[in-house]
Amino acid sequence: MTDFFQMYGWKLAEAVLVHLYYVVISVALAFIIAVLMAVVLSRLPRLSRVILPAVSVSQTIPGIVFIGVLFIFLGMVPLTVFTALTIYAIFPILKNTYVGIMEVEPQYKEAALGCGMSARQTLCMVELPLAAPAIFTGLKMSCVYTVSWAVLASMIGLGGLGEFIYIGVSTNNNALILAGAIPAAVMAVILSYCIERLKIRSLTWQQRREIQ
Repeated sequence: MTDFFQMYGWKLAEAVLVHLYYVVISVALAFIIAVLMAVVLSRLPRLSRVILPAVSVSQTIPGIVFIGVLFIFLGMVPLTVFTALTIYAIFPILKNTYVGIMEVEPQYKEAALGCGMSARQTLCMVELPLAAPAIFTGLKMSCVYTVSWAVLASMIGLGGLGEFIYIGVSTNNNALILAGAIPAAVMAVILSYCIERLKIRSLTWQQRREIQ
């Protein structure tokens, strides 16, 4: 174990940071895009019947195929990874945000309008806060999935923990496989926990009681 860390320690630390960088940036971009799309679709229910199934198709495309096609057009640059991961990460957040907004009871929106709130104020101060549990659930799912999808970055020579996994598989080296797989699993658990804590802190007292 000591020899392994002496040989690969710095490289492993760098791979972890690169992997985390891909995940955080991609999920952040996906979150912004997905929430905006969900708001628009919640105002255009008919359009959602077309857009949601279309976006869900991205989940059925094998990651190695998708990133390979993007590599042909974009080349070996981080933008290729960010584009692929962001597209994959959008759907869980989009679906949960849309459902959360649509499930807000009409009486709350009517009360907000009765208090003189504008449509924008109703969205920001009533609908999105009430939809927060669903939004955070989608964000957590997206984040965990993206940790595993980011392994594909190494397929086009852009590093990350996938580099250890693929080299380990090709050389039949179990130590390298575990060196890539274990940090990725730990990263997914830690990010999931952080989002769950953020979710609890953002909820109202009444929402916390309903969850418990």
